[in-house]
Amino acid sequence: MDHQEHDSKRRNILLSMGLGTTAAALAPSLTAAGTVAGAAMVAQEYWGNKNGVKLWVYRKHTKSGAAKKPLLFLVHGSSYSGKTMFDLQVPGRRDYSMMEHFAKLGFDVWTMDHEGYGHSDRTSSYSDIASGVDDLKVAMNIITKVTGQTQAAFFGQSSGALRAARFANTYPEHVSKLMLDAIVWTGKGSPTLANRRKMLPQLEQSNVRKVDHKFYASVFTRDEPGAAEPMMGDVVAEAELKYGDTVPNGTYLDMVVNLPVCDPEKIACPVLIVRAEHDGIATDEDVMGFYGKLPNADKQMVKIGGLAHTALLGINRHRFYHAVHAFLSMPERIALDASATASHQHG
Repeated sequence: MDHQEHDSKRRNILLSMGLGTTAAALAPSLTAAGTVAGAAMVAQEYWGNKNGVKLWVYRKHTKSGAAKKPLLFLVHGSSYSGKTMFDLQVPGRRDYSMMEHFAKLGFDVWTMDHEGYGHSDRTSSYSDIASGVDDLKVAMNIITKVTGQTQAAFFGQSSGALRAARFANTYPEHVSKLMLDAIVWTGKGSPTLANRRKMLPQLEQSNVRKVDHKFYASVFTRDEPGAAEPMMGDVVAEAELKYGDTVPNGTYLDMVVNLPVCDPEKIACPVLIVRAEHDGIATDEDVMGFYGKLPNADKQMVKIGGLAHTALLGINRHRFYHAVHAFLSMPERIALDASATASHQHG
């Protein structure tokens, strides 16, 4: 039984919500409740349709608090699906799920599996950054239908940061705030991308690449051994390989041959860039160059010690959570009175 057959048995309510020709949502078919700090944690699945490609969309929130909560959308990277990256349940450990952490803080938290990943349809597509933007639009249509809200704060990790940034370029009306972790802009001087360029002939030969336990272990050791718990590679591999032993090549190809794929000067919303101390995906100079071109004065760049690539699964992940939450919870800016300011300057 493949994962799609397994999923069809789990989902017993498949009611179309009629979102037009490019997107369709299904009624939530999974509700898992538990008590977290006195509030029931709810998990729900939805399905979108991108020109015939089924896309899995996932939500976590609590039943307590305001009826309409601020939306937070998490965008996964090149090698993990949404649930593995953002809702990982680690035996004997607590608080590895970014979704649950921010749901407890009062957010309505969403993610998805991009085309070719996890529960979503596996196709011949390379599932590149541009394809990911189309996926996010489908998900956003579902979120609007379900919640009535048209904007969310978007967080992206690694190639997910590129997807999120390009989505902000393409659909600025849907992005209230943007948070980018492990982003690479031009790729200049990147140690990780230098190694990936050696794989270019293989990447171009197929729309997918093989992944296994050894690969997932290497993600947590390639930059700084010890930045993550030793078992994390095995935990992630067990969670991810149940979907299959391949992932799409499109984001790798984009990062090797097509950078830049987003324009910082066309991102109008407030932006947070998070940079792990030991992340080898980009140099400080490359990230700072991106940061310098962001036009909104409400922008922050935070470098956090004790973390490497996939910072949200590192031993110091709570420092990472803190930086993201501080950005999200910053008080809204009060508009300055231009006449009062001019009077003060010339008084």
